[in-house]
Amino acid sequence: MPQINNQTRPEVTAPLSIAEAMGPPGPQSDEHMMVDVALSVAVSARVQHLVFHDEDGRCSGLVTQAELAAHRNGSSYTDHTRLRDLPCNRGPFPSTAEHLSDVEASMRHRDLRLSPVIDEDGYTLGVLGLTP
Repeated sequence: MPQINNQTRPEVTAPLSIAEAMGPPGPQSDEHMMVDVALSVAVSARVQHLVFHDEDGRCSGLVTQAELAAHRNGSSYTDHTRLRDLPCNRGPFPSTAEHLSDVEASMRHRDLRLSPVIDEDGYTLGVLGLTP
């Protein structure tokens, strides 16, 4: 008598889109914010990053709490250093129209763990994070 295989087949699922994979942007700041203030904001909000924007509200960068702390403790720090002066992730930023696998490959190539996701006008929609 033939045996019937009662095991269920693994369900094949479509890959996630960027919109499904990204998280909320979290607190955002102006690129003119001072580094020590930005670090305080990140610590107070209990977030590991801040997205900052230009005077038009378009995304201009993402800085991590670790990058802020390292800069503040570095020799080039002054109390007048602004977010716009930091060497951090300044793009190009992915949009929801791109394929997630392409964006992940680009982030790995650029050694980024986090990246803002923007709309077609450059405004922040969320943040995409890579798992190690």
